[in-house]
Amino acid sequence: MTTTLIHLDDALIAADKPAGLLAVPGRGPDKADCLAVRVQALHADALIVHRLDMATSGLIVFGRGAAMQRALSIAFAERRVDKTYVAIVDGLVADDEGEVNLPMICDWPNRPRQRVDHQHGKPSRTRWRVLERDPERGRTRIALQPVTGRSHQLRVHLMAIGHAMLGDELYAPPDVAAAAPRLLLHASRLQLAHPSTGDALDLHSPPPF
Repeated sequence: MTTTLIHLDDALIAADKPAGLLAVPGRGPDKADCLAVRVQALHADALIVHRLDMATSGLIVFGRGAAMQRALSIAFAERRVDKTYVAIVDGLVADDEGEVNLPMICDWPNRPRQRVDHQHGKPSRTRWRVLERDPERGRTRIALQPVTGRSHQLRVHLMAIGHAMLGDELYAPPDVAAAAPRLLLHASRLQLAHPSTGDALDLHSPPPF
Protein backbone atom coordinates (compact mmCIF):
# COMPACT_ATOMS: atom_id res chain seq x y z
CA MET A 1 0.00 0.00 0.00
CA THR A 2 1.45 3.40 -1.02
CA THR A 3 2.01 6.03 1.66
CA THR A 4 0.54 9.30 0.44
CA LEU A 5 2.28 12.45 1.66
CA ILE A 6 0.17 15.61 1.44
CA HIS A 7 2.91 18.00 2.56
CA LEU A 8 6.67 17.67 3.02
CA ASP A 9 9.25 20.23 4.12
CA ASP A 10 12.19 20.50 6.53
CA ALA A 11 9.96 20.95 9.59
CA LEU A 12 6.92 18.75 9.13
CA ILE A 13 5.20 16.04 7.12
CA ALA A 14 1.48 15.57 6.60
CA ALA A 15 0.39 12.09 5.54
CA ASP A 16 -2.95 10.65 4.48
CA LYS A 17 -3.85 7.66 6.66
CA PRO A 18 -6.12 5.06 5.05
CA ALA A 19 -9.01 3.60 7.04
CA GLY A 20 -8.09 0.36 8.79
CA LEU A 21 -4.44 1.28 9.36
CA LEU A 22 -3.13 2.04 12.85
CA ALA A 23 -1.55 5.46 13.41
CA VAL A 24 1.13 4.01 15.72
CA PRO A 25 2.16 0.42 16.47
CA GLY A 26 -0.16 -1.65 18.64
CA ARG A 27 0.70 -4.54 20.94
CA GLY A 28 2.02 -7.65 19.25
CA PRO A 29 3.76 -8.31 15.93
CA ASP A 30 0.45 -8.40 14.05
CA LYS A 31 -0.04 -4.71 14.91
CA ALA A 32 3.43 -3.52 13.95
CA ASP A 33 2.36 -2.08 10.59
CA CYS A 34 1.14 1.50 10.98
CA LEU A 35 1.34 4.93 9.40
CA ALA A 36 4.20 6.06 11.67
CA VAL A 37 6.40 3.14 10.63
CA ARG A 38 5.60 3.68 6.95
CA VAL A 39 6.39 7.40 7.08
CA GLN A 40 9.60 6.78 9.07
CA ALA A 41 10.70 4.32 6.38
CA LEU A 42 10.68 7.29 3.99
CA HIS A 43 11.89 9.96 6.43
CA ALA A 44 13.61 8.59 9.54
CA ASP A 45 13.25 11.84 11.55
CA ALA A 46 9.43 11.85 11.35
CA LEU A 47 7.83 11.87 14.83
CA ILE A 48 4.07 11.60 15.18
CA VAL A 49 2.24 14.57 16.73
CA HIS A 50 -1.38 13.36 17.02
CA ARG A 51 -3.45 10.32 16.13
CA LEU A 52 -6.61 9.15 14.41
CA ASP A 53 -8.71 6.12 15.26
CA MET A 54 -7.81 3.05 13.21
CA ALA A 55 -11.22 3.20 11.47
CA THR A 56 -10.85 6.90 10.57
CA SER A 57 -8.95 8.06 7.49
CA GLY A 58 -7.27 11.36 6.74
CA LEU A 59 -4.56 13.82 7.69
CA ILE A 60 -1.93 13.13 10.34
CA VAL A 61 0.99 15.49 11.03
CA PHE A 62 4.56 14.50 11.89
CA GLY A 63 7.28 16.78 13.21
CA ARG A 64 10.75 16.33 11.74
CA GLY A 65 12.87 15.92 14.85
CA ALA A 66 12.05 16.41 18.52
CA ALA A 67 11.93 20.23 18.47
CA MET A 68 9.40 20.36 15.64
CA GLN A 69 7.36 17.55 17.21
CA ARG A 70 7.26 19.48 20.49
CA ALA A 71 6.24 22.75 18.83
CA LEU A 72 3.45 21.06 16.88
CA SER A 73 2.28 19.08 19.92
CA ILE A 74 1.95 22.31 21.91
CA ALA A 75 -0.04 23.91 19.07
CA PHE A 76 -2.47 20.97 19.09
CA ALA A 77 -2.72 20.97 22.90
CA GLU A 78 -3.41 24.71 22.99
CA ARG A 79 -6.12 24.36 20.29
CA ARG A 80 -4.22 26.50 17.79
CA VAL A 81 -4.91 23.93 15.07
CA ASP A 82 -8.30 24.04 13.31
CA LYS A 83 -9.42 20.53 12.38
CA THR A 84 -12.23 19.71 9.95
CA TYR A 85 -13.64 16.23 9.37
CA VAL A 86 -16.20 15.03 6.87
CA ALA A 87 -18.66 12.28 7.78
CA ILE A 88 -21.79 10.68 6.38
CA VAL A 89 -24.41 10.12 9.05
CA ASP A 90 -27.69 8.28 9.25
CA GLY A 91 -30.86 10.32 8.84
CA LEU A 92 -31.57 13.80 7.53
CA VAL A 93 -30.09 16.40 9.88
CA ALA A 94 -32.77 19.08 10.33
CA ASP A 95 -30.73 22.23 10.99
CA ASP A 96 -27.99 23.54 8.72
CA GLU A 97 -25.43 23.94 11.49
CA GLY A 98 -25.08 23.62 15.22
CA GLU A 99 -22.96 22.57 18.16
CA VAL A 100 -22.92 19.52 20.43
CA ASN A 101 -21.77 20.24 23.97
CA LEU A 102 -21.93 16.97 25.90
CA PRO A 103 -19.35 15.84 28.50
CA MET A 104 -17.69 12.49 27.84
CA ILE A 105 -15.96 9.75 29.81
CA CYS A 106 -14.49 6.33 29.05
CA ASP A 107 -17.06 3.53 29.35
CA TRP A 108 -14.68 1.34 31.38
CA PRO A 109 -16.66 -1.93 31.35
CA ASN A 110 -16.97 -1.62 27.56
CA ARG A 111 -13.58 -0.25 26.54
CA PRO A 112 -12.60 1.24 24.13
CA ARG A 113 -16.11 2.71 23.99
CA GLN A 114 -16.72 6.20 25.35
CA ARG A 115 -20.02 7.63 26.58
CA VAL A 116 -21.77 10.85 27.53
CA ASP A 117 -21.72 11.40 31.29
CA HIS A 118 -23.15 14.66 32.65
CA GLN A 119 -21.85 14.03 36.17
CA HIS A 120 -18.30 12.78 35.65
CA GLY A 121 -17.52 13.47 31.98
CA LYS A 122 -14.93 15.95 30.70
CA PRO A 123 -16.20 18.97 28.73
CA SER A 124 -16.50 18.00 25.05
CA ARG A 125 -17.59 20.26 22.21
CA THR A 126 -18.17 19.66 18.50
CA ARG A 127 -19.32 22.15 15.86
CA TRP A 128 -21.07 20.79 12.78
CA ARG A 129 -22.38 22.02 9.42
CA VAL A 130 -24.49 20.21 6.84
CA LEU A 131 -22.80 19.83 3.44
CA GLU A 132 -25.46 17.80 1.62
CA ARG A 133 -28.67 15.92 2.40
CA ASP A 134 -29.65 12.75 0.52
CA PRO A 135 -33.41 12.29 1.04
CA GLU A 136 -33.56 9.18 -1.15
CA ARG A 137 -31.05 7.29 0.96
CA GLY A 138 -31.88 8.99 4.24
CA ARG A 139 -28.40 10.24 5.03
CA THR A 140 -26.48 13.50 5.44
CA ARG A 141 -22.94 14.56 4.56
CA ILE A 142 -21.65 16.77 7.34
CA ALA A 143 -18.54 18.80 8.23
CA LEU A 144 -17.35 18.47 11.82
CA GLN A 145 -14.99 20.69 13.81
CA PRO A 146 -13.94 19.29 17.19
CA VAL A 147 -13.25 22.10 19.65
CA THR A 148 -12.02 19.57 22.20
CA GLY A 149 -10.22 16.34 21.35
CA ARG A 150 -11.75 13.52 23.35
CA SER A 151 -11.37 9.94 22.19
CA HIS A 152 -14.19 9.00 19.77
CA GLN A 153 -15.72 12.45 20.37
CA LEU A 154 -17.20 12.95 16.91
CA ARG A 155 -18.70 9.46 16.78
CA VAL A 156 -20.24 9.70 20.25
CA HIS A 157 -21.58 13.22 19.78
CA LEU A 158 -23.26 12.45 16.46
CA MET A 159 -24.77 9.27 17.88
CA ALA A 160 -26.01 11.25 20.90
CA ILE A 161 -28.01 13.63 18.70
CA GLY A 162 -29.54 10.74 16.76
CA HIS A 163 -27.28 10.65 13.69
CA ALA A 164 -24.81 7.78 14.01
CA MET A 165 -22.07 7.55 11.39
CA LEU A 166 -22.41 5.00 8.61
CA GLY A 167 -20.07 2.05 9.00
CA ASP A 168 -19.46 2.70 12.72
CA GLU A 169 -19.28 -0.80 14.19
CA LEU A 170 -18.61 0.52 17.69
CA TYR A 171 -21.52 2.93 18.18
CA ALA A 172 -24.06 2.71 15.37
CA PRO A 173 -27.10 0.40 15.34
CA PRO A 174 -26.43 -2.79 13.30
CA ASP A 175 -28.23 -1.58 10.16
CA VAL A 176 -26.30 1.72 10.15
CA ALA A 177 -23.00 -0.04 10.89
CA ALA A 178 -23.62 -2.37 7.94
CA ALA A 179 -24.59 0.48 5.58
CA ALA A 180 -20.95 1.14 4.56
CA PRO A 181 -17.83 -1.03 4.21
CA ARG A 182 -15.90 1.28 6.56
CA LEU A 183 -16.48 4.10 9.02
CA LEU A 184 -17.41 7.12 6.91
CA LEU A 185 -15.30 9.64 8.83
CA HIS A 186 -12.32 11.44 7.28
CA ALA A 187 -9.94 14.10 8.63
CA SER A 188 -10.07 16.38 5.60
CA ARG A 189 -8.44 19.67 6.64
CA LEU A 190 -5.86 21.02 9.10
CA GLN A 191 -5.14 24.74 9.46
CA LEU A 192 -2.16 25.78 11.56
CA ALA A 193 0.85 28.07 11.78
CA HIS A 194 4.01 26.56 10.34
CA PRO A 195 6.28 25.74 13.31
CA SER A 196 9.38 27.24 11.69
CA THR A 197 8.11 30.22 9.71
CA GLY A 198 4.82 31.05 11.39
CA ASP A 199 3.14 31.19 7.98
CA ALA A 200 -0.43 29.95 7.70
CA LEU A 201 -0.55 26.34 6.53
CA ASP A 202 -3.77 24.92 5.11
CA LEU A 203 -3.63 21.15 4.50
CA HIS A 204 -6.35 19.32 2.54
CA SER A 205 -7.26 15.70 1.91
CA PRO A 206 -10.50 15.05 -0.02
CA PRO A 207 -12.75 12.37 1.50
CA PRO A 208 -12.54 9.03 -0.35
CA PHE A 209 -16.32 8.54 -0.01
